[in-house]
Amino acid sequence: MKRHINKVAVIGSGIMGSGIACHFANIGVEVLLLDIVPRELNDKEKAKGLSLENKIVRNRLVNDSLSAALKSKPSPIYHQKFASRITTGNLEDDISKVNEVDWIIEVVVERLDIKKKVFESLEKYRKPGTLITSNTSGIPIKFMSEGRSGDFKEHFCGTHFFNPARYLKLFEIIPGPETSPEVLDFLNGYGEQFLGKTSVVAKDTPAFIGNRIGIFSIQSLFHAVKDLGMTVEEVDKLTGPVIGRPKSATFRTVDVVGLDTLVHVANGIHENCKVDERLELFKLPGFINTMMKNKWLGSKSGQGFYKKVKDDKGKSEILTLDLDSMDYRSKKSAKFATLELTKTIDKVVDRFSVLTSGKDKAGEFYRKSFGALFAYVSHRIPEITDELYKIDDAMKAGFGWEHGPFQIWDAVGLDKGLEFIKAEGLEAASWVNEMKESGIDTFYSVKDGATHFYDIPKKKMEKVPGQDAFIILDNIRKSNEVYKNSGVVVEDLGDGILNVEFQSKMNTIGGDVLAGLNKAIDLAEKDFQGLVVGNQAANFSVGANIGMIFMMAVEQEYDELNMAIKMFQDTMMRMRYSSIPTISAPHGMCLGGGCELSLHADKVVAAAETYIGLVEFGVGVIPGGGGSKEMALRASDTFRKNDVELNVLQEYFLTIGMAKVSTSAYEAFDLGILQKGKDVVVVNKDRQIATAKAHAKLMAEAGYTQPSKRKDVKVLGKQALGMFLVGTDSMEAGHYISEHDKKIANKLAYVMAGGDLSEASYVSEQYLLDIEREAFLSLCTERKTLERIQHMLKTGKPLRN
Repeated sequence: MKRHINKVAVIGSGIMGSGIACHFANIGVEVLLLDIVPRELNDKEKAKGLSLENKIVRNRLVNDSLSAALKSKPSPIYHQKFASRITTGNLEDDISKVNEVDWIIEVVVERLDIKKKVFESLEKYRKPGTLITSNTSGIPIKFMSEGRSGDFKEHFCGTHFFNPARYLKLFEIIPGPETSPEVLDFLNGYGEQFLGKTSVVAKDTPAFIGNRIGIFSIQSLFHAVKDLGMTVEEVDKLTGPVIGRPKSATFRTVDVVGLDTLVHVANGIHENCKVDERLELFKLPGFINTMMKNKWLGSKSGQGFYKKVKDDKGKSEILTLDLDSMDYRSKKSAKFATLELTKTIDKVVDRFSVLTSGKDKAGEFYRKSFGALFAYVSHRIPEITDELYKIDDAMKAGFGWEHGPFQIWDAVGLDKGLEFIKAEGLEAASWVNEMKESGIDTFYSVKDGATHFYDIPKKKMEKVPGQDAFIILDNIRKSNEVYKNSGVVVEDLGDGILNVEFQSKMNTIGGDVLAGLNKAIDLAEKDFQGLVVGNQAANFSVGANIGMIFMMAVEQEYDELNMAIKMFQDTMMRMRYSSIPTISAPHGMCLGGGCELSLHADKVVAAAETYIGLVEFGVGVIPGGGGSKEMALRASDTFRKNDVELNVLQEYFLTIGMAKVSTSAYEAFDLGILQKGKDVVVVNKDRQIATAKAHAKLMAEAGYTQPSKRKDVKVLGKQALGMFLVGTDSMEAGHYISEHDKKIANKLAYVMAGGDLSEASYVSEQYLLDIEREAFLSLCTERKTLERIQHMLKTGKPLRN
């Protein structure tokens, strides 16, 4: 049976339910969002004279919940207009409408009795064959469908989204006793292809996979922190970005999620996993019990492991909980010699062997925590899953780990990991030793560009399923390398398509990257059919190498700086005017020069989570790599006879002048950075390189022709320039911008107006590039600009004068 999901019903509109509803709306699915009817009027309703029978009252809970979700930061929805795909209602008046949907998702309170009542009501209206799933985070699936029909049980399972549903990729699928294999296969594929998730089929065990391992890891640290005499700051320093974890690390993450949530899951595991060999670790340490008693739950209660306060002068300070005294104190710095050794190691995976070899408290911490983790995950197979890669997938997608436990174990070495386990007085599961005795000393290997894992029942390496739709650059980088310099690697993606992958820090664009881009275009024009610019790092590119610009400006090497900027511009123009199609594949942060590159590609295949914009104003300059020119060109292409051309140009000007950055790829269409009918958005970032390759190949096979350089860009001259200058004068007079801000804005105005031409004229792109470069260089001589660049280099944040 071929299924199509055109409409879903989400039952329960709390934070999780509204988030799930918004994410289905994100991908174009119609959503029916239902919740209970209020039992009494609130004060506003009483004041208006409304009754409990009024529709506004009856839908108050669902509408308030959805409204709150849509206003929350970060937003659960790609674009506010997508909210129109969600229809709200209540479980009394509108429950019959579930017979119109293809999938019913229950997201009500975590109580089995309530869930069973909801399912009983839903079955009266659900049409046979409709998928019905529960978003439970731990209630056994087998209990929920008791008493339901055979068709219900066949199409019922757990589908556990992680909160927030838009941003966390883990999608656990938990079969019930009678769930059809077809249903599991469909949901597995749908989650990956359409929802953009990492789908993981889990066994029906307490907390499933992600929370079982994640809560163990946190609880293990809770106990270790006291044993090692460590502070909250020290643990967060050691468990954050240095090992590929989120900046919130451990204790800040608990504050954000809520200590009560963590305690609820930990207690559930402790009560329901009596055969767990580390059961004692799920008991709450004393300081956690004290925090629960004091209701120090984290962000929701105003204090947890951290507490934000203001001093007498109104200045904010973040205090830290001292786990010995249970009093809040000023934050302490956390420094370790072992961490200093990793500063020059860019790749996280290469740091683990150094970190675990440390002679200080940090090294001891890593050996203890990884030893405990390695032992624990080995014993969870086959209890929670039969395949080890699913544990790694769950931790990466659900908890934001860059590497899963078995990948980390591979990084430190099988024997070293076993040593860490033994030092903790623990043992690995027997299958690990059997694997070693058979001559296999890694959990993963790469063969023919595909990742293989150790299949425990088969006792041999097997290909991880589902990779055919992906291109994993880590797997092909060495074998398919065509060219490499210090800034890029160019790989052959097959079928005549090359990929150029940035390798600089934060993927900044400097001379080596530009040289690599030009070389990649040379190679593609000579022997290939198309070029993709893409990578699978955390961010596509944070922009040009401003450190290089700063040094040239400080040394007053303006000829060299002029040449560097011209090289940037010329490379962007090569992206547009090469003889082969060029595709940009941005994701994450795509700022400044990274955005300019995307503006000049033949097509952009953007990940949905792309935060793209021209942010040069923040460092005191205008876009100098063709970005200012390009926005003037796009404004020109938008001019229509009946349009007020000045207003159109002003919108593009403000996109740069206000340093606007999209909060999703869909918002980038509104900013004029992505173009409707040309550029595309991919929800699952794992598919992005493969999709970009497919578009490059399609364009080449359709008979791609090298475009002619534009000489027909309409600029408005003094008419537009005058409007902009009056505007910046008013902004300065009103103290909305500084004198230096005004100077930057006026330089941008000059470029986008095409200079001070006496009347509207048609000019070439090169004309605009030349005055753009001149404006950029003139701003680099400003002391205020150099101060801003220096501040950005030191803090990573823009400075406003």
